[in-house]
Amino acid sequence: MRKHLEVFPVIGVPEIGSGSDLAGLIGELADLRDGDVVAVTSKIISKAEGRLTHGTRDEAIDAELVRVVAQRGDTRIVQTRHGLVMAAAGTDTSNTAPGTVLLLPVDPDLSARALRVAWKKRYDVNVGVVITDTLGRPWRNGQTDLAIGAAGIQVLEDLRGSTDSHGNVLAVTEPAIADEIAGAGELVKGKADGVPVAVLRGLADVVLPVGEHGTGARALVRDAEMDLFSLGTREAARAAVLARKAPTGPREVDPALWAGLLVDDEDVHIELLDSAITVFGDEPVAVGVIAERLAVLLHAEGYGVAVRTGPGSEATVTFGSRTR
Repeated sequence: MRKHLEVFPVIGVPEIGSGSDLAGLIGELADLRDGDVVAVTSKIISKAEGRLTHGTRDEAIDAELVRVVAQRGDTRIVQTRHGLVMAAAGTDTSNTAPGTVLLLPVDPDLSARALRVAWKKRYDVNVGVVITDTLGRPWRNGQTDLAIGAAGIQVLEDLRGSTDSHGNVLAVTEPAIADEIAGAGELVKGKADGVPVAVLRGLADVVLPVGEHGTGARALVRDAEMDLFSLGTREAARAAVLARKAPTGPREVDPALWAGLLVDDEDVHIELLDSAITVFGDEPVAVGVIAERLAVLLHAEGYGVAVRTGPGSEATVTFGSRTR
């Protein structure tokens, strides 16, 4: 257990431009010591690396994404080439000239490594580095800083197989140390205050020896085959429809198809009266299960939805005009 942690803002970092010497600028302003971890906002990394592009934000997103995870109106949640899933591919138009868009660093782990090596060479200090960016989280309001790049630190602490205070074996516990560092650093940084760098002291146990840079933040990206929520609800429904063959009988119904229905202001009722419906040749599915799935799909489309289970084998799904 760590008994003491200090977080210091690095005050006075000037406006950064392409080619700026970040290692020197930060090194002269910060009191760096062995075992410190430096959290650096990705925006100044991108500016120093010349990641400013001309064009619209939509064009920048198209160039940076590898797949669309979810889309509602103009908002796109996408996966970038880094493996990161984030809104607008992490592009930024704040504090940039009109007609320009700031992109994420090409390789945030490599950027973190370069800073770490430079600080060791210039100031003879062994520090860890975390490159941070602000992301939203599924099922949570608000945003927080997470690690998109790292060097010289243990990004995950694997506690699987160890036991808790009651002797229970921990099966899935892996604290995301790099993300925790990013969030702690954000407490003293903050966009409104113009403080893009923080130094955390008291984490020497997660800082790696000189010359060992670790796995980087890429190790925090969950593999696609392990991701239970790799698509938004609407996108997952559409993918399921496309992946299945066309229906071959009047009772073969895929509830995902109903999610695309457009309705007027009047409520629409769908009554399911059979005890079970066969979905594209699969095993029969209970009507109540289908009703609940349909409700989820319609809710994802922005409809107000109500489900009523009646006596016997029936269920009614009611949905009205869109709420958003």
